[in-house]
Amino acid sequence: MTTTVAEPAVPAVPEERSSRPPARRARRRPRAGLVGRVVGLTVVALLTLGPVLWTVSTSLRAPAESFDLPPRPVPLDATGEAYGQVFEQLDVWLLAFNSTLVTALVAGGQMVTAALAGYAFARLDFRFKGPLFGLVLATMMVPVQVTIVPVFLLLKEMSLTDTLLGLIVPAWPTAFGTFLMRQYFLGMPRDLGEAAMLDGAGPWRIFRSVYAPLATPGLAIIGVLAFNYHWNEFFRPLILETSTENFTLPLGLVSLQGNLGTGSVSVVLAGVVLSMIPAVLVFVVGQRPLREGITSAGVNR
Repeated sequence: MTTTVAEPAVPAVPEERSSRPPARRARRRPRAGLVGRVVGLTVVALLTLGPVLWTVSTSLRAPAESFDLPPRPVPLDATGEAYGQVFEQLDVWLLAFNSTLVTALVAGGQMVTAALAGYAFARLDFRFKGPLFGLVLATMMVPVQVTIVPVFLLLKEMSLTDTLLGLIVPAWPTAFGTFLMRQYFLGMPRDLGEAAMLDGAGPWRIFRSVYAPLATPGLAIIGVLAFNYHWNEFFRPLILETSTENFTLPLGLVSLQGNLGTGSVSVVLAGVVLSMIPAVLVFVVGQRPLREGITSAGVNR
């Protein structure tokens, strides 16, 4: 008598054709999304850099070519005469020195005051801390045009009008910087300060040796933003400065327009291009700390 042994069932293997189309579809979607993002970013970059490129192009034109209609994107005969006329009509080196001195000291002062005020509101306990911080934030809604008259009268009593010091000192307090540094310090662990306190460190030592080094990315954000803002500031220097030797670069560029705007457009835009170079360099150098500061700020929150 013979017995038959049943063969084990072999699982069916799915066909390869059925698995290939989904794989191809999965590959096409990221490529299409990547192309869309690249195209969108390219359009945004062109819209952002368009005025800058047009300014550089116009600064290289001859004065008569600046009023051609329709305007040409690229000048026919590029020339750098407008840049030479800027140095002939203005003391560019003095204006650049004044602007560099003012913006550097303002940026450094804002970094110091913002760090101290932000640490006080974040880590120290004192009366009326909440209302005072709300008052600091409320000053962000007050434009500089509202406070320029009392500031001018106060500086006049202190004999600081028509001086570079009168531009520097009033700009040291910064509500935005105080808010930013407070958020940075709140995101840091309290254990670090408590450990230093057990070792006998006081509030100032804890701030200087423990928390301030960790807040370097936030200070970089304040420094870069303050430099770019005050480098292009026009309103306060226009009100507070009357002597040409104390003019900053934006005030000097206005004189290139001439009486009733009769100056050359190429010369004016050449001066604008020269004034953009330091701000661009500061942004390029501070781009990495600025990016790291924004990233770490998001992580700490």
